[in-house]
Amino acid sequence: MCTPSKTLQSCVPFPLDDALLQEVVEKAKDWAIMHGAAMRSKQDFNPDALLFAPFILTPSSFPRKEFQKAVELQPLLNELIHAVAHDSQFLLATLSSTEKVDEFTRALIAIYRTVLDEGIAQVRGRGGVNMKIITPGGQIAVAALYSSTKRSTLIGSLCSRKKDKAVIKTVTLALLRSDYLPNFSDTIKQVEINTIASSFGGISTIMTPMHSYILSELGHREKLVNLPDNKALSGLCDAMVEAWKLQARPSAAILFVVENVTYNICDQRFHEFYIRETYPHVAVVRRTLTQIGEQGRLGPGKELLVGDVEASVVYFRAGYEPGHYFGAGEWDARLLIERSVAIKCPSIQYHLAGTKKVQQALAKPDVLRRFVGDDAPKIEAIRDIFTGLYSLDREEGGDEAVALALADPERYVLKPQREGGGNNVYGADIPAALQAMSSAERSAWILMERIFPPLSTGYMVRPNGPVPPPLVQLVSELGIFGAIIGSKDKVLYNKQIGHMLRTKLSSSNEGGVAAGSGALDSPYLID
Repeated sequence: MCTPSKTLQSCVPFPLDDALLQEVVEKAKDWAIMHGAAMRSKQDFNPDALLFAPFILTPSSFPRKEFQKAVELQPLLNELIHAVAHDSQFLLATLSSTEKVDEFTRALIAIYRTVLDEGIAQVRGRGGVNMKIITPGGQIAVAALYSSTKRSTLIGSLCSRKKDKAVIKTVTLALLRSDYLPNFSDTIKQVEINTIASSFGGISTIMTPMHSYILSELGHREKLVNLPDNKALSGLCDAMVEAWKLQARPSAAILFVVENVTYNICDQRFHEFYIRETYPHVAVVRRTLTQIGEQGRLGPGKELLVGDVEASVVYFRAGYEPGHYFGAGEWDARLLIERSVAIKCPSIQYHLAGTKKVQQALAKPDVLRRFVGDDAPKIEAIRDIFTGLYSLDREEGGDEAVALALADPERYVLKPQREGGGNNVYGADIPAALQAMSSAERSAWILMERIFPPLSTGYMVRPNGPVPPPLVQLVSELGIFGAIIGSKDKVLYNKQIGHMLRTKLSSSNEGGVAAGSGALDSPYLID
């Protein structure tokens, strides 16, 4: 990795005295375990045991102005991705070349085409979807069920089927996370936007009080004012419950779709437990795609039934990578969910809207106008966070993009249509990767200009790591969470709901905590 040109000032003077460092690290490890900042071990899996999640001992510095910019921009990005997800013509055209060469994308699109051809099922409560007129971003009140007259009018307005399949109307819930790196000039640039299984909203909420405790133990309580409040967990869960209310089916549950083996268990359970404690009348169940394939069926009104449980909201924490689909049963489960009237988080179109190919297409000015209109300030605000994104399709200047990457590979990253970390190709590995691909196979990838962030200094604490940990150079990636609920034509709920910070060694390419290369952190805002 190229060396960034600057180092941000740390929140406390480093290095710490060895005796003090060892004492504080021991406290921090115990604090993390006792408060749930923990995961199951991938190397020595035991469902009855937890290890603390890797973390940075003190909060890492982040430019205050750019943090606030990202927070303020999130509702606009929510609206942008919402519009993209509801434009089938754009999605299918943008992913047409990728569909031909990427098996996983092709399978997702096959489901999308199926539900488009059948007519996307509209959520229907007992008496209709409860879509009282509310201010976008406001709370959806628990209301009386609709009468048959209101139901008829409402469902007619939401479920109208027109010749243009792009105008099929349905209510969706999206819990998004837009990830950023500051560049050498401290201006944030978007790494990606996640539309499915955006993780660590639960554990990241713990990091601010943990770092408040550590700074206090180090004698720096006066610096706590620079730790922004983080309510990601409540924001994510409240949005799920708002979607659940729309169904007006009090006996139905929120279904968490989870992996067959879950390592990031605390983060997931925090969501479940928050809902059960805050909204005890809302049931939550966990099922794998395998279980849904075996036990799932549609009711007479296309209700999603899994065993004896009806699910009115489906929250995916699995299904975003090929390894979650072991065979036809899991794919049948995904299609069953999409065919149902349950509100999906995300729906199949939102999943597709989060692909790297769509991200690359949105960087084109004419494409952005398609969804934002001619609102110059909005266009400028969004374009300001984009770095260089290039198609590798031959018809879209792919040969020229390949030439750029081969001439100076350290400036670029190759990205496939995958989530979950560990899939990108960096720097010196790019030429061999490109030369091994046919021109058609390149369509499954995009080329992105590499972002070279400023360094910070700190201590990374990992299970079974050195004691005390060494002082190392780090880089941090900010994630901003957003929630949006609505149909194609009406947004009911749109909020920025929290943040997370992942930090990695400056020498590391990947930074995913669940993937094993990053560490949990929280931002310390600096001017």
